[in-house]
Amino acid sequence: MRSLKPRRTVLAVPGSSDRFIAKSRSLPVDAVFLDLEDAVAPQAKAQARQRVAAALNQSEGWRAGLVTVRLNDWTTPWTHLDVIEVVGQAGARVDALVLPKCVGPDQVVALDLLLSQVEANAGLEVGRIGLEVQLEEARGVIAADAIAASSSRLQSLVFGPGDFMASLGMAQLSVGAQPGGYPGDAFHHALMTILLAARAHDLQAIDGPFVGIRDLDGFTASARRSAALGYDGKWVLHPDQIAAGQAAYTPPAAVLERARRIVTAHDRAASSAGGAVGAIVVDDEMIDQAGVKLAQALLARAPD
Repeated sequence: MRSLKPRRTVLAVPGSSDRFIAKSRSLPVDAVFLDLEDAVAPQAKAQARQRVAAALNQSEGWRAGLVTVRLNDWTTPWTHLDVIEVVGQAGARVDALVLPKCVGPDQVVALDLLLSQVEANAGLEVGRIGLEVQLEEARGVIAADAIAASSSRLQSLVFGPGDFMASLGMAQLSVGAQPGGYPGDAFHHALMTILLAARAHDLQAIDGPFVGIRDLDGFTASARRSAALGYDGKWVLHPDQIAAGQAAYTPPAAVLERARRIVTAHDRAASSAGGAVGAIVVDDEMIDQAGVKLAQALLARAPD
C-alpha cells in the first residue's frame, strides 16, 4: 500500500458546534472530520460552512495528523457550496474531503473536477486535497470497485452502516450494532467487498461508527471484527471510544516482535551467507514468502 497517514480512529465533529470543534483539537485521534452533513440541521448548513472555514483558519491546529471535512452528498443542493466556500476560504488547512452516500464513480469524478477548479481559483496546489468516499447503501457497495478506481485523489473507502442498514431493511435501530436474530456477522459481505476494492486500488479501508457511546464493549467488539479482517481504522463519535479504537487497530507489541523476528530470520536464511534457503521454521511454523509478506504487512501498520 502507498504511504498514507494512519486513520485508526477518525473523530466525527459537528461543524455547527464551536464547543465540539474546540474540544476536538486536543483529542488523541489519528484524524478528525468536521461534519457539514448529518450532524448539521438543514437550516444551519450555511452557517456551519462559515464556522468550519473559520475554525480551519485559526492559528491553533489539531493534535490529529489529518483534518478533513465531510460534505453533503450530491442528492442535496449543498455539495458545490460546501466545496466552494470551505476550500475557497481554508483549503490550505484541509487534508481531504469526505463524500458521503456515494453510489457510483461519476459522483467521485464530479467532485474531483469541481475541487480542481476551486483549488486553482484559490491559488492552491491542484490535486493536493485528497478524497474519502463513504459507501452507505446497496448501490454504493455493489459499485465499490469502480468507485475505488475513479480518482487519483482517493485515499480511503469508508463503510457507512447506518444508511446501509436502512437500505437493506435490517431490523436494528442502533447504527453499527448487529441485528438480532441473525447468527453471523450481518456486515461481513459489505465490509469484505469494500476492503477488497480498497486494497485492489491501494486505498485504506475504514469502518463506520458505532452509535452506542456508553456501550464500550459493543464498540470494542465491532472494532475488533473489522480490524481482524484488515481494516485500517474506525470512526469514533465520543472521546470514550478513542482508546479502544486505537488499541483495536494497532498490532500488539508481541505480534510485531514476532513479525520482525520472521522477517529477520528469513532475510538471513535467504542470503548467500545463510545458504539461500527459501523456507525456514520460526516458532514451530513453516515460513516462506507468503509468511514473510504477512509479517511485512503487519509491520507496515506499526505506529511510528
